[in-house]
Amino acid sequence: MTEPVVIASIVEGHGEVQALPLLLRRIAHALGVWDIHLPPPIRRHRGRLVAPGGIESAVDQAAYHVAGRGGVLVLLDADDDCPAELGPRLLERARRVREDKELSVVLANREFEAWFMAAAPSLAGKRGLADSLVAPDEPESRRGAKEWLTAHKTDGTPYKETVDQPGLTADFDMPQARRNAPSFDKFWRDVERLMLRR
Repeated sequence: MTEPVVIASIVEGHGEVQALPLLLRRIAHALGVWDIHLPPPIRRHRGRLVAPGGIESAVDQAAYHVAGRGGVLVLLDADDDCPAELGPRLLERARRVREDKELSVVLANREFEAWFMAAAPSLAGKRGLADSLVAPDEPESRRGAKEWLTAHKTDGTPYKETVDQPGLTADFDMPQARRNAPSFDKFWRDVERLMLRR
């Protein structure tokens, strides 16, 4: 009997604590990985993670959950930072403390919710969003994805991360998001590597 794949994760937002395990399970099922264990994500403020010793401490803590197959996944919003610059720097720091584990650092460009914008048509009519929803051009190049989602809700309620993020995570079209959001495509590839590596 093979051991389960374990993905220990580190996130910055309250919404991702609930949403990331849902997303990882969706990807696992798409990849045919049925025996998976997802410890509750460790939440750390972004400023604390990028500060000296921050990501090192969080990765060291998460790594204790991973004994065999799998690894540690760090997911942050890029905000105004360049994901292609900050991500590798954080990964290098993380590897210095846990080179014995498979590690991944992904920065959603600019925020997790940009992945919803990238797959907007698949979310039409869901969680109060308009029945006709069109993805904006280059969804990852703009700030304010949460505000965009609020502006396209028709039920009179604003987008609320802790309420809406898990539900939209369960529903958005992942292949469409991969096509329209390069950072989600990177996220998928990194998760696939963590899940399938023997």
